[in-house]
Amino acid sequence: MKKEYAEVFQSEDAVDKYDEVVYASGSPASAINDRYVAFLRSFVASRYSQPPVQHDFACGTGRAMTALDGHVAAAHGYDTSADMIAKAKNKGVKGTFHLVAPDGPVPDPADHDGPSLVTIFRLLLNTAPDVHDRALEFAARALPTSDSGYLVVENHGSRRSLRHLLKPLHRNDEWFNELSHREVAGLFDRHGFQLEETHGFAVLPSVLHRGPLRRPSQWIDDWSSRQKWLDRWSINVLYVGRRAN
Repeated sequence: MKKEYAEVFQSEDAVDKYDEVVYASGSPASAINDRYVAFLRSFVASRYSQPPVQHDFACGTGRAMTALDGHVAAAHGYDTSADMIAKAKNKGVKGTFHLVAPDGPVPDPADHDGPSLVTIFRLLLNTAPDVHDRALEFAARALPTSDSGYLVVENHGSRRSLRHLLKPLHRNDEWFNELSHREVAGLFDRHGFQLEETHGFAVLPSVLHRGPLRRPSQWIDDWSSRQKWLDRWSINVLYVGRRAN
């Protein structure tokens, strides 16, 4: 039976592998994260008249919080894994961390004055629909009106990308999941969010980022992330929205 995603990171070894192997220097995930950092900082500077408070749901080891360090008024990270939070603290990630239950009542965001930014990264793809709804309900509580701020959600396995062509090779891989644009857009709509824009950050599957293909593949992904017309075919996509009311 497939282990629930929330259970995977309940050990130091799993957390270390995620943080030091998946995101090793020079890895595809690390390169994509660098693009995310540039986007998030530019986004906050252009969309907010004052620094918002960041609420990073499923914060993990604090990568999205680190991306906006110095660009937000304060940062709060929420996660179901004590080991993930401990790793973030040991790395010196700035912010306040909240250990939340994987189910039951949706946690309330920390109280504060001023606008908010809710970030949800690397959560939707490998979790069940009830987890998706839980995350978006949290976002709705943090962003009760259209003037409250923005929601930024990552889909790191878009179904309409080149990655989809590899699916026949992963029939027995329980972690090769996909999310369609329709599914993410429907999730936004179901929780009262107006989807305003999408941004793509990589078009080539990670298998091409190896050996002699590594450098040209990274160049192509860097280039594609600046081409708005390629968003619909990107593997890693950020969805930006606000409350519809």
